[in-house]
Amino acid sequence: MIRVRYFAAAAEAAGVVEEPIAARTRGELIAALVDRHGPGLERVLARCSLLSGGTRLAADDDTVADGALVDVLPPFAGG
Repeated sequence: MIRVRYFAAAAEAAGVVEEPIAARTRGELIAALVDRHGPGLERVLARCSLLSGGTRLAADDDTVADGALVDVLPPFAGG
């Protein structure tokens, strides 16, 4: 089980700021999140970065360690 934290538009689309979910890869994680929260979150996820332990999960087969924290970060404006 991993813990997912949502920020900004991702939290709004998911309707929660944090939740546990079972997944072993980035692809499994995205599929599980879309299954749970629907197409609204899917659209937001297409623009988000997923970070685990400070490392970006870029490919669908990137692994996510059991017990990991994954941050879902939409693009932020400003600087």
